[in-house]
Amino acid sequence: MKTAEELRDLLNRIDRRSYPAYKDTRGSYRFPGYVLFIDHVQGDPFAAPSKLSIRVPGRTAGYPEELYNNPRKKTALEDYLIRSFAKRAGKFSFQAKGSGKSGVIQVTRCGQEILKRTACTIDAHTGDVTVRFEVGFPANGRTINAKELIKILYNYLPECVKGGIYYQSQDAVQVRKVMELAEDQASIRAQLEGNGLVAFVANGSILPRESGVSGKPLKDSVPFVSPKELEVTMDLPYRGKIVGMGIKKGITLIVGGGYHGKSTLLKALESGVYPHVAGDGREYVVTDETAVKVRAEDGRSIRNVDISMFIGQLPNGKDTKSFYTEDASGSTSQAANVMESIEAGSKTLLMDEDTSATNFMVRDELMQRVIHREMEPITPFIERVRMLYEKYKISTVLVAGSSGAYFEVADTIIQMDCYVPREITELAKEEAKGYPRLQLPEDTPVLPDFDRKVKPSAGLRQKGRVKLKTMGRDGVMLNHETIDLRYVEQLADAEQLTMLGQITRYLEEEVFDGRKTLKQAVEQVAEQLETKGASVVCEGNVLPGNLAFPRRQEIYACLNRYRKLGTLEQKERRQ
Repeated sequence: MKTAEELRDLLNRIDRRSYPAYKDTRGSYRFPGYVLFIDHVQGDPFAAPSKLSIRVPGRTAGYPEELYNNPRKKTALEDYLIRSFAKRAGKFSFQAKGSGKSGVIQVTRCGQEILKRTACTIDAHTGDVTVRFEVGFPANGRTINAKELIKILYNYLPECVKGGIYYQSQDAVQVRKVMELAEDQASIRAQLEGNGLVAFVANGSILPRESGVSGKPLKDSVPFVSPKELEVTMDLPYRGKIVGMGIKKGITLIVGGGYHGKSTLLKALESGVYPHVAGDGREYVVTDETAVKVRAEDGRSIRNVDISMFIGQLPNGKDTKSFYTEDASGSTSQAANVMESIEAGSKTLLMDEDTSATNFMVRDELMQRVIHREMEPITPFIERVRMLYEKYKISTVLVAGSSGAYFEVADTIIQMDCYVPREITELAKEEAKGYPRLQLPEDTPVLPDFDRKVKPSAGLRQKGRVKLKTMGRDGVMLNHETIDLRYVEQLADAEQLTMLGQITRYLEEEVFDGRKTLKQAVEQVAEQLETKGASVVCEGNVLPGNLAFPRRQEIYACLNRYRKLGTLEQKERRQ
């Protein structure tokens, strides 16, 4: 390891040379209070900025061990430090001048969710804090401007480290509140099972968002207040008693007029699988962490999924016990999404009538009389939803605005009225008595064994290094293959998609062997991520600063939409 002065001497020597001379700066340098790592140097001033990291020893950082002595506290503190460092770095970004991206200092931009990220990591044993970020090395044209880089490394960064990372520079009360909120959120999640709930929405929560592209709370919106019939009290370790609406296990129907808050409530429940920062309005909205939003997804690929619980004998003779298509319909895609969610371990399905295939969800009495059951291969979800809960303990929360068919099968019915929830189960059930009862099919299907074995696809490395490209929250590319993730709605951050790309590449190269099932492969990589960290799935075990951890459910969702996924067909496995 070299000293900071050695780096300064090097920069002075290469000043005004051609830009590639910056490559000589790669390495580690000891600065007062921290070590600077120059991990990757950009090829020219117009390319992606250079990748740097800073490691502050635990004694210097100074955070009490009680603030990071379990995974949820640690993640919350890491998230706080990313935001703190980024706030200070933003003040200095582009203060150093030059061409292209010269002078940019950028760190992961966190949203409202608290996600485990690689931009900041705290060593659970030593308390060492590592922050990963990017810097545009300054140039005039394509000539090195070392004096401007010296400004960044010797004037700006020390201020960012001191003000953004050191505990002595932080508001100790605010840091402690971050830890307390993380513990309270975890306490609610732990109490869901004991209270027979799939979700909890605290009174006073602000559910509406500013806009469709903003995660911030809408100003002057109606605070959430639970109906008395559904009120639950949670006893939290720091906040104490908190009252809100408990959504019970079973089948919950959310109804109401248009623009009255049905989908807003469901969106909050979707996002409730993640903890949220203070001030978000949904800090105390907590959902079963295995919950999956299920929708129709026309055109997606399906790789040998057993959808026979919902789709029977098709006219074209396709095997629905090992259904394969490159261009799914609305009904077959939603059937596959349900089965894949169950395979991924989901115990709660979240659905919105607006994004569902009508023929998958329900068939009215008149249609049943005209098109007899034996002529219709689709068994609608309404005829299976009760069985899924009673036999397999898989709950459903469904938003419906136009069809009252689910009144009969629902356990709890909530009406949203101008963003105020009302419990109307008894009223709706009474009204439903005047309509013909639902005719359920006689068969009682069983869940498949989910034994899809996966082999590696050929040619992933035909041209050397696998190229990964993330397209925001729409998808990720492996070489020229795009995995479309637009409709995996619980992906909260583009960095989760980047991580999914890394995971897919790793599984293809290291895990898929034709003997393991998809479930075994995903569980293996999930366990490795938990025990060894994100570097296990990165090439050369080099950890970039732009990754955020997805849930197991999103790993499954990504692989199921990967068109090169080499699942073996049923008939191949029988041989």
